[in-house]
Amino acid sequence: VQLQASGGGLVQAGSSLRLSCAASGYGLIINNAAWYRQAPGKQRELVAKISHSAYGTSATVSDSLKDRDRFTISEDRDKNIVYLQINSLRPEDTANYFCSANAYTPSTGSNDYWGQGTQVTVSS
Repeated sequence: VQLQASGGGLVQAGSSLRLSCAASGYGLIINNAAWYRQAPGKQRELVAKISHSAYGTSATVSDSLKDRDRFTISEDRDKNIVYLQINSLRPEDTANYFCSANAYTPSTGSNDYWGQGTQVTVSS
């Protein structure tokens, strides 16, 4: 299983970005996934997560984020892509954003995977 993040870039404050995390693997099913970010000199922090169970899908944004309604996590289950929409970007959102997932394949069972990051840089 591989996770490929994309969609980052250099943008001006106030802009929006949609980050994508594409998971690939034969017979892949994503059980849950999350977006994290890490700014230089700071600890990694959880941004948002999405999970599936017999009771439905739960998508949540971390309570620790300022104006957390700027962030939305979603998923295209058919394409195995997890998105992170970020609106009204601020310079403090500058960080390397990367995704993780717990995914199942018939050959490997369920395991945790991490993707490489996509850099988001917000200029003031």
